[in-house]
Amino acid sequence: MISEIAALFLALQAPSDFSPLVVGESANATVLDAEREINVVLPSSYTQETERQWPIVIMLDGGMQQDVMMGVGIHNWNRLWGRSKEAIWVGIETKDRQRELLPPTRDAAEQKRYPTAGQSDIFRAWLVDTMLPLIAARYRGNGEVYLVGESAAGHFVVETWASGTHAFSGYAAISPSLQWDEQSLSRTVAGQEVNDAPLYISLADEGGLTREGILRLVDALPKDQRWCFSDRREDLVHANSLHGLLPEALQFLMPTPAYWLEEYGFVLRCDRQGLAAD
Repeated sequence: MISEIAALFLALQAPSDFSPLVVGESANATVLDAEREINVVLPSSYTQETERQWPIVIMLDGGMQQDVMMGVGIHNWNRLWGRSKEAIWVGIETKDRQRELLPPTRDAAEQKRYPTAGQSDIFRAWLVDTMLPLIAARYRGNGEVYLVGESAAGHFVVETWASGTHAFSGYAAISPSLQWDEQSLSRTVAGQEVNDAPLYISLADEGGLTREGILRLVDALPKDQRWCFSDRREDLVHANSLHGLLPEALQFLMPTPAYWLEEYGFVLRCDRQGLAAD
């Protein structure tokens, strides 16, 4: 009798209907002979607040089988705590990461391992000249556009920042692969006038040429520009640097006036920094 009552109770509590869980929208675009997803997740109040505008975050490696859902989850967690601004999240899928995200290399070992690498300039031109205008026309952005990437995508972020483009309001390069092409990107930046847009850059357990390239870049950053270097060699490894530092990177790029963040441990850690990084 008791089991029958329990079964009846569970039946009464069970949902009678399920509906699709919609988290965003997706389209396909083609560049470098490959079709890829463009995944967009809008703020929860987007359809209600029809006059409001939001920042836009462009996440590289943003396919459904890549990092987009993790990025959206971290972004929403930040938003719930008031750690960073609410934003429109755009994931750009990559297909051949070395081809799309890295420039040519003179290193014979890299050429042998990644024979298709070296067309980041084409991918960047497509992103800046084709995708950003389409996104701006379709969604209610407020003019702030941020570029986020890790590893090879982090190299792309730094290379885009160093190119002098004004297409982005700020950049986050998490564990960027600055060992690429004999560290040529950090060597170039060290000898030129740099972009004045904010830059977040981090280092995990990457040693050797990667560490050298990142530290050379940081040494070249001027104190009178806004940047943050988070040195996590003691805390993180390359595999979990994106998971561990994306919340901090978003806090740097899109800060809020929330006064309670430090109380809960949401501290922007800049081991070295430029003007007003905090």
